Amino acid sequence: MDIRIGITNSPREINFESAQTAGEIETIVAAALDSGSSYVTLKDDKGKVYLVPTATIGYVEIGSDASRRVGFVS
Repeated sequence: MDIRIGITNSPREINFESAQTAGEIETIVAAALDSGSSYVTLKDDKGKVYLVPTATIGYVEIGSDASRRVGFVS
């Protein structure tokens, strides 16, 4: 699952691949925002952990599970 998180007042975004499903990511982020937590914790598919302050989250884009195609399409 491709995850992109936009950070307010920053031209860059956090972009990583996660083994979690779209529903799991949505639930984790929504719970952190609803509870007033100071940060949200997410993991990528290589084992890295991302701690993102909830006050700076501009948006969270959860990509599709479709695999990327390589090569020429005719």
